[in-house]
Amino acid sequence: MRTLRDPDCLLAEGLANLRQQFQVPASFPPAVLAAAEAAARRQPTAHADWTDRPFVTLDPAGSTDLDQAFAIEAAGRDWVLHYAIADVGWFVSHGDPIDAEAWVRGVTTYLPDGKAGLYPPILAEGAASLLPDGPRPAVVFTVRVGPGGETRLDGVTRAIIQSRAKLAYDQVQEGDLPPGMAQIAERIEQAEAQRGAARVDPPEQQVERNGDGRFRLQFRPLLRSETRNAALSLACNLAVAQLLLDHQTGLFRVMAGPDPAAEARLRQTAKAFGLVWPVEAPLAQFEKHLDPADPRHAAFMLAVRRAGRGASYAPYAPDSLPWHAAIAAPYAHATAPLRRLADRYVGEAALALANGRPVSEPVVAAFAKLPATMQRAEARAGQVERAVVDLAETAILANRTGELFDAVVTDLGAQGARIQLCDLPVVARTAAHGVVPGNRVRVRLDGADPATRRLAFQRVQ
Repeated sequence: MRTLRDPDCLLAEGLANLRQQFQVPASFPPAVLAAAEAAARRQPTAHADWTDRPFVTLDPAGSTDLDQAFAIEAAGRDWVLHYAIADVGWFVSHGDPIDAEAWVRGVTTYLPDGKAGLYPPILAEGAASLLPDGPRPAVVFTVRVGPGGETRLDGVTRAIIQSRAKLAYDQVQEGDLPPGMAQIAERIEQAEAQRGAARVDPPEQQVERNGDGRFRLQFRPLLRSETRNAALSLACNLAVAQLLLDHQTGLFRVMAGPDPAAEARLRQTAKAFGLVWPVEAPLAQFEKHLDPADPRHAAFMLAVRRAGRGASYAPYAPDSLPWHAAIAAPYAHATAPLRRLADRYVGEAALALANGRPVSEPVVAAFAKLPATMQRAEARAGQVERAVVDLAETAILANRTGELFDAVVTDLGAQGARIQLCDLPVVARTAAHGVVPGNRVRVRLDGADPATRRLAFQRVQ
């Protein structure tokens, strides 16, 4: 819901209330801002000069907190990806005011009308951001991508880089991108298919006001430039995860797949959208046929995202293999240090290990504490996102009280039947007796209150 459009500020009051309810910080404490101003003046002294390499960034057009830049070169049958990330560890010291505040926030929290950053803007959108307005310190992961999509970390280097261009997803042309980007993305995607990976990248929801005063929900499927960029990040994170595993340390992103009950609900949701999901086909196989440009498929992809048991973080443990079901491989987060606290520590560990040094004690200690910190931060950000979705859904339906909607029962619980509207990606509850998951029902909208973000449906048949 980061692309909620509200040109008349009709949802401004609801968003303001939401910020207050979830205590989304509006700014940083003075001590943190002062420390960030001092850190921004820090001059790199431990970085190699890589300013002659043609790095570029690729992000949403309006983004200024640029975590990543990349350069690519051919090496026989391999492609070598130089993946630079913002060197947050150069500006932030363990235990300083910036670090302490980052541990409180955990992640950057996004809302349609702005964000609450993990780090102060003078760093996240200035000195540490890989903008093209001057050289920047970075940590560069050199990843070798083989013909079969296999990844290997050839090195990790602290370097000064100079971005040649700030490219935007919706404006970039093929000729703007480094040769090899498409090939790397294709190899990574083929390797995923062979592993049986089941990543779901649903389109972003957008809410707009129609000429008749009603709100409309629409989807913006991911552009090809976005999926290719995500493949580069995935290649880097897979290679970093393997480095950590090889040295029996680190922090990993782990996730179990949907449990049988959740998958059963998803089958009913698919039925609600008129999607044909063969009984013998597992979810991962069915997902391969989804088209995010189709609104029904897009809504189902969002349902899959919500049905997962959720990803979390886990430090290395000698008696278990860290596994990410959607990736179908061990996986680490290292490529978004300006937006996720954990990535800074994973990056510092990789930098040490790749250069023959032990992981520092503060980083090792952080690996034990980060899972709880990140879970709390992501849960809070998830609550905010869910509240924004609820606000948008109630706004869409605010002028449709009394209308009838077709729906399918997807689950039963103490609060009534969970229903999925057939024509809108809206999930709600209603009091319905004598129904089972899969039943088609007709409901009347009795209330849609953006102030409380609540919908009230009554079954009529």
